[in-house]
Amino acid sequence: MFRSDPQAVTHPIAVRPPLSGLLVVAAALALLLGVAAAYSFGTATVPLLVFGAVVMLVGYGMAHRYPHPVLGLCNAVTLTRAAMVAYLAGAVLGAASPWIVFAVAVTAFALDGVDGWLARRAGLCSEFGARFDMETDAGLAAVISLWLLASGTTGPEILVLGFMRYAFVAAAVLWPALQPPLPEMFRRKAICVLQIAALIILIFPLTPAGLTWPIGVTAAILLSWSFAVDILWLARRAA
Repeated sequence: MFRSDPQAVTHPIAVRPPLSGLLVVAAALALLLGVAAAYSFGTATVPLLVFGAVVMLVGYGMAHRYPHPVLGLCNAVTLTRAAMVAYLAGAVLGAASPWIVFAVAVTAFALDGVDGWLARRAGLCSEFGARFDMETDAGLAAVISLWLLASGTTGPEILVLGFMRYAFVAAAVLWPALQPPLPEMFRRKAICVLQIAALIILIFPLTPAGLTWPIGVTAAILLSWSFAVDILWLARRAA
C-alpha cells in the first residue's frame, strides 16, 4: 500500500489509482475518529459524516487526477490531518475541552509540510496532492474559526480567517476571471501559515483575552491583502 522508492513510481498516468489503499487507511482512521469523538462528545455522528464526505471527494479526485500507482505515506498523512479536522468539526457542536481542541489543532498544523516532504522524498508529488493539502488547510482554518465563534472566544469577525478562501471560490463562480490557476508564491504560503498560527494562538486556553482582537484583526488584514493582490493580478491578466 505504501512505497517510498522513487524508482517505483515512474508509471504513466494511466495506472489505476490506489483507491484500495485509500479505503484501508480511511477505515482505520474512521475507527479511531469514531472512538475519540464518542468519548469526547458522546456522539461521533458529525465527525464521521464530515470525514466520510472528505473520503468520497478524495476518492473521486484520485480516480481522475492522481498519477501514481501507490497511495504513499504523504497522502496518508494528509488524510490523517483531514480526520483531525473532522474531529474539530464535532467539537464545534459538542462540548470539548479547550485543551483537547488546542492539542488536535496544533498536531494537524504541525503535520502540515510533513506530507509535502514525504511526497518529494518518495517521488509522489502531484497536483492532486498539493490541492488535497491546501483544502485540508482551508478546512482546518474554517473549523477553528467556527469553534472560536461557538465558544464565545471571538465575535463573527473571526470568520474572515476561516472562510476567506471559500468566499473567493464562490466569487470565482460568478466572475470567471478568478478561475485561472495562480502561480506559486511564497507570500501566499507564508500568509496561510500566519493565518492558521493566529487561529491556534486564539484557541490556546492561556492566551490573554486582551490579545484576542488585535491578533485576529492583524491576521485578517494580512489575509485580505494577500487575496486582494491575487484578485488584482487575475483581473489584470483577464483584461
